[in-house]
Parts: sequence; C-alpha cells; structure tokens
Amino acid sequence: MRNNPVCWFEIYVQDMPRAKAFYEAVLGVQLARLEGPDLDMWAFGMDETSVGAGGALVRVPEVPSGGTGTLVYFSCEDCAVEESRVEKAGGRVQRAKMSIGPYGFISLAFDTEGNMIGFHSLK
Repeated sequence: MRNNPVCWFEIYVQDMPRAKAFYEAVLGVQLARLEGPDLDMWAFGMDETSVGAGGALVRVPEVPSGGTGTLVYFSCEDCAVEESRVEKAGGRVQRAKMSIGPYGFISLAFDTEGNMIGFHSLK
C-alpha cells in the first residue's frame, strides 16, 4: 500500500452544539453540516487540495461517546496553541505538550464529550 490507509474518522458525541463549539474553538476551524435525512454529522473541512484523512463529529443516540479505544491526532503548527484553547472551550488537558523525540511533540486532551484526542506538531 503506497498511501496512508486512513481515509475517514468519526468522533461520537452526545451534545452536538457543545461538541461543535469545542472543536471549532480549539482547532480554529468551521465545521460543515453533512446533509442527509437522518444524519447529525458535522465534517472537518476537506477539499481536493486537502491533505490528511477526512472526518466528522457524529451524533447517534444509541452510540455513546467517550472511552479511549481509538485516538485521533490533529496536526498542528505547534500543539501548545491548540492545547491552550482546550480548557477555555470546556475540555480538559490530560497531558501537556511533550517531546516524542525525532517525531515532534504531542498533547493529549479530553473533549466536552469525554473523548480523548491528541494534537501533534513538529515544533
């Protein structure tokens, strides 16, 4: 396989307005509603020039949020910037910016729905 096989991710939430506000505030992005008759999904922006996997916040009543089975890392210029926005947006920092050697730096946080997420940067 030549390319990264990850093409899509979903972060399950219980309170969509709260979760949407959290991710927009922390990442400095605007999420876009995905249209569909029974969908409550808000996508992270992707177009033909974007690099990386696409994904969305998803609210499905029978699927709980939280847990740590899968960890999504968001790419950043400096993960300390996004980390600094987490608590103001209603989340909680789990692990402050730390070195991962030649691979850069990471921060870990919990969003407003109890999902652990990561931030990764090279500086």
